[in-house]
Amino acid sequence: MRRPGAVPSRAELDPLTMTDEMEVIDEATQYRRKIDHTLARFSAAHDEMNAEEAKRRERRERLSPASLIESTRTALQRVVTPAPSPEEEADAALTPLQEKRARNLERSARFGRIAAAVVAGLVFLGIGGAWGAQTYFDAKFTQVSALDENSSDIQDADAQANDENFLMVGSDTRDGASAEEGVGTADSTPGARSDTVMVAHIPADRKRVVVTSFPRDLEINRPDCQKWDPAQNKTTDEVFPGQKIAKLNTAYAVGGPACVTKVIQQITGLRINHFVGIDFNGFKEMVDAVHGVTVHNEKPIDDGILGKVLLETGDVTISGDQALNFVRARHVKGDPTSDYGRIKRQQEFIGALLKKVMSSDVVLDPGKLSDFITAFAKATFGDNLGVKQMMTLAQSMKGMDQSKISFLTVPTTGEANSRGNEVLVRSKTKALFDALRNNTPLPDPNAPVPASEQPAPTSTSKSSSKTTSKTTTSKKTSTTG
Repeated sequence: MRRPGAVPSRAELDPLTMTDEMEVIDEATQYRRKIDHTLARFSAAHDEMNAEEAKRRERRERLSPASLIESTRTALQRVVTPAPSPEEEADAALTPLQEKRARNLERSARFGRIAAAVVAGLVFLGIGGAWGAQTYFDAKFTQVSALDENSSDIQDADAQANDENFLMVGSDTRDGASAEEGVGTADSTPGARSDTVMVAHIPADRKRVVVTSFPRDLEINRPDCQKWDPAQNKTTDEVFPGQKIAKLNTAYAVGGPACVTKVIQQITGLRINHFVGIDFNGFKEMVDAVHGVTVHNEKPIDDGILGKVLLETGDVTISGDQALNFVRARHVKGDPTSDYGRIKRQQEFIGALLKKVMSSDVVLDPGKLSDFITAFAKATFGDNLGVKQMMTLAQSMKGMDQSKISFLTVPTTGEANSRGNEVLVRSKTKALFDALRNNTPLPDPNAPVPASEQPAPTSTSKSSSKTTSKTTTSKKTSTTG
């Protein structure tokens, strides 16, 4: 007989093919018994694994969204219709007035329990749903290599330790665009330039947001950069040599996100820790996903290249097609400011889009919110970019007093030089970004340009002491946006 607790042999499991423990023990029998015992141990281990897998499956089913919702519903039912307590049964003997008071008290307590259970259930499911949605949508963002948070160009690094700096670049790449979209194609307009360059700075105390725009024709000293392949959204091993005098939009054209990040960090000293790139493809879908965005248009926009962009004035809700041209137009008839007029419209549009996305009309509509994030992820590529990071930016700008949100343009002389480039006012640029890095009051944007930095007179323009963001600038010849 087998000892209590002993592992059963294969003979006991299948007497037709296994050995018998009572047979004569010879060498062959001992060998077969070793095989029997080994197989028995494997069988026992297999049974244990099946039991553990069954427990895990049961646990997964218990924690699945459907089970959680069902358990929450059941709990709410218990709260709404609790079993009568002994005290409630005794209430039958009370007077009518006592019964009425008891019913009122119970009703109040019941409503309180219902409210608490509903809130708890919504919070629980909301947190789980948000986590799942964030993971799902984060996987849709195209990641590129753009950041260098240990760059020697970063100044006052300790003061910026918990700041958020979003470098936002609108690329005019036509890769993937069709002729019907009206933006050109990769064949007609090859390569990619940075149509829009902005830095959104949110200090550690989150008490203000400063969005600074950079003209696409800003004159820069472009460093050596690895060549960028816009079709593949990645840099190559080829190094593109630097250039002492170049336009800002060429940094993205030759070196992509990493190159433009390097240039902006050299100009600002900011630690850029988020890169957000958006191309033409998919931009319209972002606007259409939220059923249009309302902007305030002061006068009709008739562009020499894009045509009649927006003829209505006042508060106008624009579609994706209109929005695309609204932020691209830079040859508007009657507007001599060129890039500065476009920068103003871009800044206004970003504020309007964020306001719409964070409104209850979108946030409380799962379909609209999901469609917007899907379209945004489709049209966006970045570094250290995801739902959480973009919500930080959107919530900071949406939930803050409008007086705490500043839209600026990097200080320039306001006059194009002989090369058709915008020129920085170095002293005012330094003062602006010193204030951002150290979270001190912003300098007066209307302060006069120092005499040493005023532009030299040209045959077509006079020197101007006006600055930057509100300044008109002479029309220049450059690549169309």
